[in-house]
This record gives sequence, C-alpha cells and structure tokens, in this order.
Amino acid sequence: MKFEISRDFPTYFRPAYPEEFELFSHFETTAAIPTALFALTTWKENGKPNVCFHAWSCFHGDKTAFFAVMGNLYQHTHTYANILRERCFCINFLPIRYYDRLVDTIQNNAYDMDEFQAGGFSLSEAKTIHAPAIEEAFINMECTLKSAQDLSGAGSTAMIVGEVQHISVAEEYAQGYERRYGRDGFMLLIPAPQDLRTGAPAQSAIATLRIERLD
Repeated sequence: MKFEISRDFPTYFRPAYPEEFELFSHFETTAAIPTALFALTTWKENGKPNVCFHAWSCFHGDKTAFFAVMGNLYQHTHTYANILRERCFCINFLPIRYYDRLVDTIQNNAYDMDEFQAGGFSLSEAKTIHAPAIEEAFINMECTLKSAQDLSGAGSTAMIVGEVQHISVAEEYAQGYERRYGRDGFMLLIPAPQDLRTGAPAQSAIATLRIERLD
C-alpha cells in the first residue's frame, strides 16, 4: 500500500505553525527530503554583511562548469536583492556546532545590522567575487549569478543558479572522509515529515552524515 498525495491540499494535514502551508508546499512535508544546510553570504546595499541560513539546494555540473542550484529563496529578502544587485554570493558550509549561531542571524537580520556580528562569525573577503565569506566555514564556495527564475510565477520564491568560480577548503578537511562526514562536517535539514495517516505535523530535524559503505 502507498499513500497517494496529489496537488490538491490534503485537508487533514495540520500545520506545525499557522503559516506553514502558506510558505511551503504540502509536498515538502509529504516527501521530507533532506538537503544540505549552509550560510549564504552577501553584501547589503548599505555595506553591511548579510547571512542567510539556507537549504533546498543541490550542486552539480559537467567538465565545463559547476553550479549551485538554490530553490525556495524568498524574493522579499535582503539576500535576493543583494544577489541580483551584486551578481554574486558566497556559500559557506559549517558543522552543526554553529547551528545556534546561524539561527541568531535569522533573528537579527534588520537592514542596518551586521549579521556576521550577530552570529559571532569572522569575516573574510572572497577571493574572486565581491562577497563576504565566513572564516569559520570548512568550505567556502564563491559563485557568480547564472540565472534567477520564479518557477511558480507567484512572485514569492525564486530559484537562483550560481556558477562556482572558486572553492576554499580548510586544511584539516582536505583529505579523507572523517571530517566532512560526521558531526564536524556537513549538516542537513530534514523537513518535518507529515504523518500521512493522521495529518499530524512533526518538527523539522537537523542531521549529520554517517558513511555506511564505499562504492
């Protein structure tokens, strides 16, 4: 038996918070697909550094280029405006011990705030683009804007595609699997999995990776 969920909103689904299904598709909590969490950093128009704690993305390319494909970036945010204006951004991967400090940047994100200071992060300049980078990140990925597209046409979110120009990797993460995959490595967002029998909501979860086998 499989539960069949269509485009029509399941009326028995209960939100975890009042605006959940105004912000997200019910398919997100139906599938609950994990994606990497990272800090997206840009300059605000007033010269203050901006931090956006983000997921909903994938990374891939071919021999000619490598791309960061970021979905669900809200068009009303500083980050979206900064990317369109500056035509670039930096992606910073941090381990789970920085989670609370990244959440602090969400709660202290006014236009006139230094969001690096809000999160207690050290600022460094990107090597190839005009963007701030988080020194504590074990990987910094510098991207130029390739495209921005409103997939739904609703004027709410956009899909941003960045072309990677440069990557900086901390020395202790430059070899092997141990540091990148585990508590010191990538963290992932697991969207709250809806109970498909009852429609009851769940909490989102933050995960780390464990290697099960080599291929």
